[in-house]
Amino acid sequence: MGPEKIDVVVIGEGISGLAIGHWLKKQGIAFRLLAKETVPGGTMQSVREEGFLVEVGPNSALETTPLFRELVSDLALENEFTYAEPAGKNRYILRGGRLMALPLSPPAFLTTKLFSTGAKLRVLKEPFVGRATEEESVAQFVSRRLGREFMDYAIDPFVAGVFAGRPDRLSVRSAFPKLYALEEKYGGLVKGMFRGARERKARAEKAKDRAETFSFRGGMQVLPKAIAAGLGSAIVADARVTGIRDLAVDRQSREDEPGQRRYLVEYLHHGRQEEIEADTVVFAVPAYEAASVLRSFSRDTSTLLESIYYPPVLSIFLGFRRQDVGHPLDGFGFLVPTLEQRRILGCLWNSSLFVERAPAGHVAVTTFIGGARQPELTTLTDDEAVQTAVDELRGPMQIHGNPVYLKVSRWKRAIPQYELGYARIMDALTAFENEHPGIVFAGNYRGGISVGDCVRNSHEIAGDVGRRLTATRQTVSMSHDESRSA
Repeated sequence: MGPEKIDVVVIGEGISGLAIGHWLKKQGIAFRLLAKETVPGGTMQSVREEGFLVEVGPNSALETTPLFRELVSDLALENEFTYAEPAGKNRYILRGGRLMALPLSPPAFLTTKLFSTGAKLRVLKEPFVGRATEEESVAQFVSRRLGREFMDYAIDPFVAGVFAGRPDRLSVRSAFPKLYALEEKYGGLVKGMFRGARERKARAEKAKDRAETFSFRGGMQVLPKAIAAGLGSAIVADARVTGIRDLAVDRQSREDEPGQRRYLVEYLHHGRQEEIEADTVVFAVPAYEAASVLRSFSRDTSTLLESIYYPPVLSIFLGFRRQDVGHPLDGFGFLVPTLEQRRILGCLWNSSLFVERAPAGHVAVTTFIGGARQPELTTLTDDEAVQTAVDELRGPMQIHGNPVYLKVSRWKRAIPQYELGYARIMDALTAFENEHPGIVFAGNYRGGISVGDCVRNSHEIAGDVGRRLTATRQTVSMSHDESRSA
């Protein structure tokens, strides 16, 4: 008995792979999803313990695309879907050891003490700043357009919170393409925000600063679990992909076998070697995992994928009695600028966003340590990491007691860094896909790191795969018709 033959193989059980599978199924395309783990979700993991709901990975998502509502409807998750509390719109920045609210409107910007008068006046010059002549880091771009203080106390902490990264190393073109496009297309940020808003409305999309934060009552993992349940037997769990071969190379020396596909995917299933043939193979795994599978197929591409940096991060979930925390926690949380020289990147106030995250009379927060800013701190033991987190939070959040619950999650490779020169890596991957039709790269190292980016990109990939398979079948059908006529 030979290998199974199918249209598409999707590798990876994270949100990207599962979403691709969902939309392939809606198109009626036959596929298999090879999942290394037995529980779906990838980094999207939710744990309920002692009345606390811990998000090991993403804590929430922004409703930047209507595709989320489509998924919720398809999966009958309306009763699980929940928006964050209104207080979650407030964001804080640590400056001089104090938490200061990030201004959310022009009047608030004019009166805030977060920025000096000089910094506010400098921002007013933005419409008159010219375009860049070469690739810039996020730090270079923002400093040039808005001034150094705005970069230090708004963008630097934001980059740490989103990417766990450093603005002096990230490419503005790759990490924040929409921000970059405002300058390229409209000549400036202020001009572009007004004109770009009309275009987003036409696409039924929302800017990330306007989109609503949401999650699910049982945690973010509710979404991948529901998708996986809908895919049923299309998912092969405990399947570790070990290699891929291009069968077109073998065909040059012999006639095609009936029904033979383009690629052969080799994988271990419950420790037993198995194979599956497919016309399309979608790599919906982190870049370093795709690199491992492709090493014997294309060493150059494997090396390229391995070059993408994923810094380590510690995620420390802490539960406190409400009476032991003096701050009202009236917001999303707070972020820490590099200039503050602290040992955390920021803190998310989980139970202020979603009240179900902590039992009555308690609060839940998550603190992040490490990232590209301070990767060495991720070598701390769990006890050391917890103590570091609590010490850093005591002053700003007015904490008087000790945590009554804690959980430390370690990510040796957390978030892909879209560093300077990243566009060249993406161009090389596109060239590889063109050279090997049917191989597709997906995941948060391509097209954006947010959950919304992954969902939107997965929808586009599934559509592209469907159109390619349709075109291929039409070509084969026409060839057969011509052969019979001859």
